[in-house]
Amino acid sequence: MARGTASPEIEQLIQLLARLPGLGPRSARRAALDLVKKKEQLLQPLATALATARDTIVTCEACGNIDTVSPCTICRDETRDRTLICVVEEVGDLWALERAGVLQGLYHVLGGTLSPLDGIGPEDLTIGKLVERARDPKVVEILLALNATVEGQSTAHFISDQLADCGVAIYRLAHGVPVGGELDYLDDGTLAAAVKAKKMV
Repeated sequence: MARGTASPEIEQLIQLLARLPGLGPRSARRAALDLVKKKEQLLQPLATALATARDTIVTCEACGNIDTVSPCTICRDETRDRTLICVVEEVGDLWALERAGVLQGLYHVLGGTLSPLDGIGPEDLTIGKLVERARDPKVVEILLALNATVEGQSTAHFISDQLADCGVAIYRLAHGVPVGGELDYLDDGTLAAAVKAKKMV
């Protein structure tokens, strides 16, 4: 091992941490050093939590949320408004809306947005499953709560076209979500305003 370099085991930990969103090589190195220094307080509980997550967390077969059961807790909740399906890009967006407490309907997680440049087409998202769900006679309204990005808006247009003959009212978030904004980074008040000001597509 060269002088000043970490062991292969620590380097592997750094490389894995660097794959996480928001962590570059330097941040990953700092995080790894902190974990190693605090084995009992941080590293061991984190390792246990990761193992538990690996063994127990599943993707909801109905909506795409993640939980320890499938269908997930939200889909199983009989008090939810089953006439409304709120469509989001990622699970983080679903969590943001739930934190804000502004929706009592069900959700549908697309798993991303359409992006031809990145090779992501309709078959790579759960749009087909959404159309199936929209054909359920109980469903009256679809709320497209997609990020106000170019990809989010083009995905919303595509979905609107796909749902055109499903007999449901299609709405999009209106005021409160800035262009280029992402739901997971917005505060609860902004999300509440956006939901209240929804508009028909």
